[in-house]
Amino acid sequence: MISFKGARYPKSVILYAVYFYVRFPVSYRNLEEIMAERGVDLDHATVNRWVEKYAGAIAEVAHRQKSPTGRSCCLSVAMKLRRLRFS
Repeated sequence: MISFKGARYPKSVILYAVYFYVRFPVSYRNLEEIMAERGVDLDHATVNRWVEKYAGAIAEVAHRQKSPTGRSCCLSVAMKLRRLRFS
C-alpha cells in the first residue's frame, strides 16, 4: 500500500498528476498548466518530486493487481472461433 501520509495535496490529485505524467508525453511545466486548469495550484518541481517518489510504487501495485491471463484461455477462444468459421 502506498502511504500518502503528510502529503499536502489529496491522494487523488497526486495519483492523477503522476499517472498523467507517466501515461502521456508532457513536461512537468505543461502538467503544471493542466492541473491549474483543473483548479489545482502546484509547482512543476512538486510534480517532479511526486513522480520520483510515487511512480515506482504505483507501477508495482498496478503490476501486482494485474490479472494473469493464461495461454490456455486464448487457445480455447481461438478454437471456438475456428469452429464457428468452418461450420
